[in-house]
Amino acid sequence: MKADQVVTFVNQFDVEAIQIQPNGNIPNSQLPLLIYRRAVRLQSDDPAAVFEELFQANTWTESWRNGIYDYHHYHSTAHEVLGVYQGNATVNFGGEGGPITKVWPGDVVLIPAGVSHKNLGSSPDFGVVGAYPDGQEVDMHYGKPEERAKAKANISRLPIPERDPVQGSHGPLLRYWSDSRNSSLGNVS
Repeated sequence: MKADQVVTFVNQFDVEAIQIQPNGNIPNSQLPLLIYRRAVRLQSDDPAAVFEELFQANTWTESWRNGIYDYHHYHSTAHEVLGVYQGNATVNFGGEGGPITKVWPGDVVLIPAGVSHKNLGSSPDFGVVGAYPDGQEVDMHYGKPEERAKAKANISRLPIPERDPVQGSHGPLLRYWSDSRNSSLGNVS
């Protein structure tokens, strides 16, 4: 399905931009975590496929279906998008003491490289589609002291995606992340 075909599933939505500071051995990011509330209509027999097709049409690839791990983890070589296709979950971002938010069907969460995420509890049917900007290969980190230096170097070299996973070349990600990168020069602590 092409971007102009899947756009019929996109709602007008509010954007929550959450700045998360470094937290111990978790680098987090100068780029804000973005949550698009009720961004996608899931009127389909296969609501996960709506996210898979939308993300693919906007060059966010390597999609998968699952939940969110129940331990803190982050990626240093790829940004990540999560589209909630069923159920709900309470998610902690940024490590212990970081922001906690509930996500619902139709929500899209854009997680900059370096920002940890952990499922604190979810409904039994909770499911997300995850994907990454085309060309970015995902790694996995857990907030161990020995990971920090290499992760920080990886994050500093990672480009901002060329397309928003929901609205393509005109999406909020481009504005929020470009503004943050320009004001901070992309440095992470």
